[in-house]
Formats: sequence, C-alpha cells, structure tokens
Amino acid sequence: MGSAIADNDRVDSPSGLVRAFDARTGELRWKWESLPATLAPTGAGNVWSMISVDAARNLVFVPTGAPSPDYHGAKRPGDDKWANSVVALRGKDGRFVWGFQLVHHDLWDYDTASQPLLATLHRNGSDVPVVIQGNKTGNLFVLDRETGVPVFKVEERAVPQSDADEERTSRTQPFPVAPPPLVRQQLSADDAWGTNDAERNACRERLQRLRSNGIFTPPSVQGTAAIPGNLGGMNWSSGAFDPQRQLFVTNVNNLAMEVHLIPRDQYLPQEQAAEAGKFRGDVSPQHGTPYGMSRQAIVSPMGLPCLPPPWGELVAVDLAKGTIRWHVPLGTTVKLEGKTIPVGGTPNLGGPIVTAGGLVFIGSSMDDSFRAFDVDTGRVLWSVQLPAGGQATPMTFEENGGQYVVISAGGHGKLGTTLGDSVIGFTLP
Repeated sequence: MGSAIADNDRVDSPSGLVRAFDARTGELRWKWESLPATLAPTGAGNVWSMISVDAARNLVFVPTGAPSPDYHGAKRPGDDKWANSVVALRGKDGRFVWGFQLVHHDLWDYDTASQPLLATLHRNGSDVPVVIQGNKTGNLFVLDRETGVPVFKVEERAVPQSDADEERTSRTQPFPVAPPPLVRQQLSADDAWGTNDAERNACRERLQRLRSNGIFTPPSVQGTAAIPGNLGGMNWSSGAFDPQRQLFVTNVNNLAMEVHLIPRDQYLPQEQAAEAGKFRGDVSPQHGTPYGMSRQAIVSPMGLPCLPPPWGELVAVDLAKGTIRWHVPLGTTVKLEGKTIPVGGTPNLGGPIVTAGGLVFIGSSMDDSFRAFDVDTGRVLWSVQLPAGGQATPMTFEENGGQYVVISAGGHGKLGTTLGDSVIGFTLP
C-alpha cells in the first residue's frame, strides 16, 4: 500500500514509503522508499495512485508521485529517483527490480498518477508482456514488464531551463518516439481562444505576460504557462486495453495552468488573498525554499479555458503500430454561473473500460453523462444522464447469462459536477 502526503507544503515532507503487510497477521513484511533519506532532505515521492501486481512473476508495480515541494527543487538536486517513476518491486521481499523515471527533477506536479496497466503485445511474431504507463505530461510509455526497457524508443531531449534562484533544472526529459503525445504540449499567445473577440483578446493578453516555451517550461516569478497543467494529460483515470485489437484507450485533458513562484517576503499577502476568496486557485508556502507558489487555470474572464477545445478527449492508441487510431471529444456541456454552455470536450476525471463486445464505457466528463463508444471508430453508440457526476471507473460483470455495467455516480468537487451517492447499473433486455 502507498500513502497520501501533502507534497507541496514543505521540503521535509514525510517519506513516500511503500509498505507490504501480511494479509493474515497484519505484520509488516517489508517497506520500500522512493527517495531514501540518505540522499536528500526531501520527502513525498509517494504512491497515491493504484498499484498493479503480476502474481506469476512475483512483481509489484508502483507509480510514484512528485517529490516535495512540487515547484522548487533546490533542496533535492539531481533527477530525484525514484519519484515520478514506475518501479517494479519483488512482491515477496520488496527488493528493487527495475525503475523507469517519466519526469526528471519534477517542477510541475507531474505525478505518475495513472495505474500501471499490464498487457501483452503481439510484436514480430512474439507475445511481449508489457507495462503501459501514462503520465500527466500526455506522454505514454510502453515498457518490457520484466526489464523496464522501453518497447518503443525513448529519447532524452533538451528542455527549457529555470531562472529561479538556487534552482538546477534537468537539462533533458524523456520523450517516447512512439506513440506521439496524446495531448497538446505547446501554447502561445497566438493560440488564444475565446467565445468572442473580447474573451479571445483577454486570453491573448494573459498568455503574452507568461513564460511559455512548451512542455517542461519551469515555474518562474514572471509566471509560467504550464502545458499540460497538473490535471494532465492523463491522470488517475488510467486507461483500458483491448487485447484483440491491441488498442489502449484513455481519457485525457487539454488544459494549461498559470504558475508563479512568489518570493518569500511577498508570499503572505497572496495566501491571505486566497483565504479571503480573492484568488481562484491554489497557493502553497513551500517551506524551506526561497519561494511560495500559486497556480490557477488559464481561463478567460467568462471562466472558459484560453486554449482551443476540445479540453477533454477519449483517445485510442494502436500499440501494434505505436500510433493514435482515433481521438474524439469527451463531454458536450459545462456549467458556469448557473448556465449550461455547449462545448466540444470537457475537462474530465474517471477512467474507461473496454468490453469484449467492442465497447468503451466511460463517465468522466463534466456533463454528468455515461457513454458507450465504438472501440474501432470512437463513435458514440449510447448515452445516458446520470444523477451525479460519473468521476469513477465503471466495472462490468456477468450474472445468470446477462452482462451488467455499473458506475458510481458521486460527482467531483473540483470539477464542479453534480454531487451524489448513487451506484447505477445497466444491462440489455
């Protein structure tokens, strides 16, 4: 099991220990630390998402989060291994087998939030057991399950560097050659979008003030456009795999965040403004660094994202070829100040499942709908309104010859979907 840690509060956050307990006695069997205390005085790097197990190979796959604090790393120099990684541990004793880091020296809250998905690929006449690992960056990594070696080549590419005091940015970051990124990774003032000229001009002016050199542009005092933002890309929604078609299906967000480093002597007024409701976003002190931080979605005065829709999509990746088979908008409306506004693709949280009948079921979107898509084409085949937001992964089962699909409809506070406590089941006559 992993743990929940407030990773953006201070340098010396608690350790991101992974612990294994004997299921019969409750005895602690072993523990593993992603960021050993002997290497840096930092914490977190915890596993807050879902763990996967290959019982036959005695392997446990843990997706690790960001080290503390998220947006300044002077007290945690180097790559910060094994934070922001997928790590294979021996199930029996917790021994480290292999690790693959998806983000070096994270400064963007790019946790490995998606569950490691275990699948078998058919390549060159052989069956290859793999781990499919999504990331908030929108990059999708396919790794050999036993060795961690990438099935599709991964390149280290130069990325923008920080101008913040004491910061030492990683010179490069890993990018898969295939498949291509599943979301937008560049945003400039020329991309500004709005429902009318006033909205678009306000977005353009906002983006012009920010440092925006594409993905991995470091946080700055000036203000940085983080694209994707900390919601992803891919998040804890994870994905689903169709073994017959060799398709990986996942939902993604196309959203950007404005991130500021706040000099220590200027931080308190910003925190007080947030507490008074005068700042729509998150602030954090990042104790132990020269800076606090703030982040908020880059939206227009009306409250819609400043980059062109779709802001949420469902994507199918052909892992036999390393290409994107299709991508379609996910969600049709958002609610703003009591009004329902039609859009093509909404921000979303909550994963898909794929059934043997060639269907993808997913809730996730901000319009409180539950949908079935054709796995071959991405076409919507069926949709129903839920009593609350479907920010959960559905499940399916068979009973007395009939198949059922069930989803928890509880809503999500930060997405602003309808809150509730329903569990809804569906079947065919």
